Formats: sequence, structure tokens, C-alpha cells
Amino acid sequence: MDDAPDDGAAVLLAAADRIESLAARTTAGSWQLTGLLGSRPQVVARFGDGSTEHVAEVRAHTGEWIATLSPAVGGPLAAWLRAAGNRPGPAGALAVARLLLG
Repeated sequence: MDDAPDDGAAVLLAAADRIESLAARTTAGSWQLTGLLGSRPQVVARFGDGSTEHVAEVRAHTGEWIATLSPAVGGPLAAWLRAAGNRPGPAGALAVARLLLG
């Protein structure tokens, strides 16, 4: 990718759109690492009404990572990327955007 300012802004805005799209179609709720499902820990989404939904069966060392990066992070992350795309921001934002876009 070219490092021109307009290109960087486009990358940041595209990453923000991708994060919002992914978060919108992923199980909502407060994601938490819970007990075992079979032999592995599981990530469960807890909802305001007290109900739960299984999100993923995980390896022990990745469960906290997955639970931490729940869809709840999507909105603030997209807002940060979009803000960085609309005005000069931290160089790290562009690096994050490029990683998110693959």
C-alpha cells in the first residue's frame, strides 16, 4: 500500500467499516470466559435479561483474549479508527487498520 495521506485515511475508514460490520453480525452481550465445555473453556455471552449464549469453545490461553475483544469493543475501536482517518492521528492507528484488513 502507498503511504500517501489519502491512502492512509481510506485504510483507516475501511477498517472502521469492517469492524462495525463484523460486530453487528456477531453475538452481542457481555462476553465472559466460563467453565468447561467438554474439555475446553468456553466463551459465553451474557445478556441483560440474564440469559446466555455459547460463543466459542477455546483453548485455555486464548479464552481471555477472545472474551476481551468481544463485539462491545467494535464501536469504540471503529470510532477511534474513523477519528484517525478524518484527521492526523497516532501512527499506531494505521498499523492496526492494516492488520484488521489483512
